[in-house]
Order: sequence, then C-alpha cells, then structure tokens
Amino acid sequence: MHYLFKLIAAMIALAAFASAHAQSGKTEVVWINQAMFKITTPGGKVIVTDPWLLKHPPALPTPLTPAEYPSLESLGKVDVLLVTHAHGDHIIDAPALAKLNNIPLWGAGDLNAALTTLGVLPPAQLPRFGIGGRVTPAPGIKVTAVHAEHSSVYVWNNPETKKAETHPAGAAVGFIIELENGFRIWHMGDTGLFADMKFIADYYKPDLVLIPIGGHFTMDPADAAYALRELIKPKYAIPMHYNTNPFNRGTPEDMMKALGNASVKVFAAKPGEKLEF
Repeated sequence: MHYLFKLIAAMIALAAFASAHAQSGKTEVVWINQAMFKITTPGGKVIVTDPWLLKHPPALPTPLTPAEYPSLESLGKVDVLLVTHAHGDHIIDAPALAKLNNIPLWGAGDLNAALTTLGVLPPAQLPRFGIGGRVTPAPGIKVTAVHAEHSSVYVWNNPETKKAETHPAGAAVGFIIELENGFRIWHMGDTGLFADMKFIADYYKPDLVLIPIGGHFTMDPADAAYALRELIKPKYAIPMHYNTNPFNRGTPEDMMKALGNASVKVFAAKPGEKLEF
C-alpha cells in the first residue's frame, strides 16, 4: 500500500511538472512553404497548417519545401491538422497527412462537408465547425475559425471519369490558435484587407500573426503593412504566401519598408527556419 501511495504521488508530481512546462515553455514555429507551418507547442504537441509539401505537377508549381522535409513522414508525428480553405496550395497534402497520422482534418465552413460527400476521407476524420466556432483539437489547444476575405473551391479528380472537377467548398477562414500557455497565433489564411481585422485583433489579441503578402490572390506588402500597423498591432508577424508563382511577387523587404517604424517585430523566415516565441 505504501508503494502505491508513492507511485500515485510520483505520477501527480510528473503531471504537475508537465503542466508547469507547458505554461512556461517555448513555442517553436517553422515556416515550410506558402501557408504551411509546423508549430510545436509548449506542451509538445505538433500543429501543421495548410500542408503543401510535395511536388504535384502539373496541378501546382514546385513548392519551396526545405531539404529537411522531403516527405510527409519527415514531419514526424502530427497532432493537429488545420486547413484554411480548399485551394490546392493549401490542402493538396492534407488528406494524406491525416491518413498517415490517423487524425482529423479540421476545416471550417462547409469545406469538410464537401470532402465528406466526395469521399476524400472517412466522416470521422472530417469534423465540422463554423466561423466563430471554437474547438479543442488537442488538450490545452483552442482553435477558433475567423473570417478571411477569399474564396474556396476544391478541385477533385473523379476516379470514374478521370477528369478534374471543381466543387464549392464553403468559406475560406483564418484560425486563432491558442496554445497551452495562452500564446495566441492568428493564421490569416489567404485574405485581402477587411475592416474587421481590427475587431478580430481587439477581441482575440493575437501575439503572432502569420500574414500573406504575395499580392494578386491576397494582400500585397503594402496591404499587409497597413493591416499590421493600423488594424492588428501584434507583437510579432511572419510573412507568408509569396514567391511561389509568378503572381505572388510581394517580398518581406517590401512589407517592412511599407511598415515603417511600427512596433511589430517581423521575422522574414526562410523555408525550414525555426523560430522560438
């Protein structure tokens, strides 16, 4: 009986240590390509967003995938998979990654309804939630879907006709990702400027913003700088969604020049670079 009490006490102490580590630990963020990030939380959970890792000619151009991630397996164990919308450069590797890790693909709006209807994944791996909805995809992690000014269609290769079909796939979204220690990340997805960026920032108070800057399909550097300086005012920002095709011509340098002396700290990450917060 004495041994049992000691064992229980040790387990409680271990749980308390793990909780304290999660509260005080660092968050590691790796920009991989386009809108794909690998986020390791203070509690050791791995979140992957908008996975486009592999080559898919001719559907997509060659991604900026760093050499250390040659395959989906090279990502290691993934605990949470988030997809902002159904365009190929955000979703193309998501079903395979969900299958590999036996985890849900979290997509907001009617994205997952379309994927369910088309049989892309089993219904159990396609949970649904809407804009403004909040889910807990892993212990201590909260994800809220928020508005993005963009579109969302899913191009599906029909196995019977061998032809590509375009299907409506709900609304594009961004995600407010709150980690175990309260650190909040706003993955904006693909979006143009909209006035409620200020409301989202005021209400959710993100610490780090992952912001598209390429232009043409999303905000360009001047738009992104205005959003950061005038509407969102976060502590940190990482530019994304640029330099992957001839249309995404915006650069971090252009954004930082337009940003001027605003207080936000911008990290112009290279693909594969690890940042800690």
